[in-house]
Amino acid sequence: MNDQELMRLAQQGDDAAWEALVRQEQQAVFRHAYLLTGNADDAQDVAQEAFVRAFRSIDRFDPDRPLRPWLLRITSNLASNRRRSVARFFSALSRAARDTPEPVLASAGARRLAQQEESAALWQAIRRLRRADQEVIYLRYFAALSVADTAEALGVAQGTVKSRLSRATDRLRTIIEADFPDLGERRLA
Repeated sequence: MNDQELMRLAQQGDDAAWEALVRQEQQAVFRHAYLLTGNADDAQDVAQEAFVRAFRSIDRFDPDRPLRPWLLRITSNLASNRRRSVARFFSALSRAARDTPEPVLASAGARRLAQQEESAALWQAIRRLRRADQEVIYLRYFAALSVADTAEALGVAQGTVKSRLSRATDRLRTIIEADFPDLGERRLA
């Protein structure tokens, strides 16, 4: 059963259909909330509230439209409301950076360790970007949304997404080249 069918059933009161949609999207919503709040507990609260708000508004949702951008937009709005100041946001990002565990040697060996180190370095570089840059990069590349869906999730035009993404990628490249040169040689060549 596809998303549209599940949403139509959920709109008709089918709890199992709504639960299936929540299970399908909860990881993306949590990750987006974590990106915006920088704290796992806050992200969990925001993600849970996003699904509650979505459920309350389910009758107004067009089931022919993609669900994920709508949920991520709700998540973005809730996370923005939750933040009281830019200082609190950056404080949360600092805590998240400190709490990032060191990569562990997986059974796959040295290659797996190198991938984990690259991933950790990339996230550290991304965390140095402005929130708006982090968000557009996350939605487009990590949540794998199309440009159109990213635009819908952010509430902006597709052209705006393209220009923001270009500038954010340039800023990320600058950070990587300056502070993570080994990563830049492998990823940006």
